[in-house]
Order: sequence, then C-alpha cells, then structure tokens
Amino acid sequence: MRLLFYTMLSMSLSPIWPLGQNPLPGDPFVIINKQTNELAYIDDGKVQAVYPASTGKTADLTPEGEFTIMIKAKDPYYRRKNIEGGAKNNPLGRRWIGFDARGTDGRTYGIHGTNDETSIGKFITAGCVRLHNRDVEQLFDQIPIGTRVWITKTSDSFVKLAKDKQAIR
Repeated sequence: MRLLFYTMLSMSLSPIWPLGQNPLPGDPFVIINKQTNELAYIDDGKVQAVYPASTGKTADLTPEGEFTIMIKAKDPYYRRKNIEGGAKNNPLGRRWIGFDARGTDGRTYGIHGTNDETSIGKFITAGCVRLHNRDVEQLFDQIPIGTRVWITKTSDSFVKLAKDKQAIR
C-alpha cells in the first residue's frame, strides 16, 4: 500500500506525468490560422504539414484560444439532422476530432471532414474547422487525444507561431 502511495505521488509530481504544460518541444500540436484558413500539424519539433481549411462564417463562430483534443471518431454521426456516420450526405465527412472550446466536451467544436470538398478554404462553417477528407483522415491517424490545438487569426507564419508556443525547437 505504501509503495502504491509513493508511486502515485512521484508520478503526480513528475514533469512528464501528466504531460503538464503542452506542448513540449516535439509533442504533436495543431495550429489553425483563421486569417489564412489553414491548419498546421507540428510534430517532432517541425511543421510536418499545412492543410487548407474552412472556418466560421463570421469571426466569432470559430473560437480563438488554446484547446485540447478530447474525442476522436471515425464516421461520426451528425446529430443535428440525424445523419448516420459514413453516409454520403453527412456534412462531417469521415472523421471527427473534437476539442474543448467554450467549456464543451469535444462533441460541439471539432476538426472534421466534409461532404462538400468545394467548401474548403472558405469562411463557411458554424464554428468547426473543416478539412478535405483525405487531410482529416491523415491528421486523425497522427494526433492522439490530449493534443493541444491553438486557434488564432494572424499574419505570422506557422513556424513563428509554433516557436511562440515553444512547440518547436
């Protein structure tokens, strides 16, 4: 019993348990720039990929700030219109990566695919970040739950933004 107590205590005080201040250099990290409608995937201390994205119809719809990926789903169900996951008319596409914006649990705001590939790059969503299906499927496979997401509106490069957040070396 005493060994369990000391193990739990040392894990809770450890700089790596829980992960603490994310991102640490090298950790997966996502930056969304509402000014350029692009999403950058940072990992291993480098910008690994930049994807075209869609964001809110108005500036206030897609929240700005730092968030955490809370949930991931393949072929997500679309609750608003009762559309099954995987259906061709599902506006969420093939993947859902939900984050905890505005006190939500990852089921309200997310990064997801689309059933209208021509919408990518536009200010068109109700608040989510929309990607091409191939891009969100690739991102889905690379980022774990707990990954930090930063949504901002700026003319700065993704390299500068990642350095500012100390996500890259």
